[in-house]
Amino acid sequence: MKAQQAGGHTADRRGVMFVISSPSGAGKSVLSRLLLQADPEIRLSVSVTTRPRRPSEVDGVHYHFIDVATFNQMKDRGDLLEWAEVHGNFYATPRGPVELALAEGRDILFDIDVQGTLQLYQRMRSDVVSVFILPPSIAELERRLKRRAEDEERVIRRRLKTAESEIAHWNDYDYVLVNEDLERCYGELKQILNTERLKRHRQPQLQSEISVLLRDLSVVLARPE
Repeated sequence: MKAQQAGGHTADRRGVMFVISSPSGAGKSVLSRLLLQADPEIRLSVSVTTRPRRPSEVDGVHYHFIDVATFNQMKDRGDLLEWAEVHGNFYATPRGPVELALAEGRDILFDIDVQGTLQLYQRMRSDVVSVFILPPSIAELERRLKRRAEDEERVIRRRLKTAESEIAHWNDYDYVLVNEDLERCYGELKQILNTERLKRHRQPQLQSEISVLLRDLSVVLARPE
């Protein structure tokens, strides 16, 4: 039987849709970046968007930039796994590249919110592994948001208000981690991914390999004593 190592890139294993969500400031982006830098077997899902491309952005790397008509066509054909409208622009995950990656045994990382996660559940639940990242306390969450020194007080308050509705969905996720210590939380995140890669239903080749083992065993047992 072929050995299957956690994290091994092989078409014998179906890929994982690895979803990480958290309130703003809880550490989702940092954890995602660490995982992408350390693990060559996982890639970030590249969304499509109808907003204009910024000068620093590369089409196909940061986003796939499309017009509204193309977006509507994709949505009507069922070519989108999840989508949302943000400030008048549409963002979505195209179905085709994700299904191809999973079939080739490659893992896809999704840095998305609760609503996007629930949409993925509706379409490809058996392929999704979801992790919700919690802050150790609301006081610490507020400190982290202020420490970034990127937002005005009213924006921070809005982010905290959004966190209230996001945290209420913690029970919709497969795993929940508390990001009190970044290194420990990252280690737990890697452990989840490696464990999920080895789940039986993601290794379809096992059926034929088990059949070979049982066949060979029957031959051995049929030998005269």
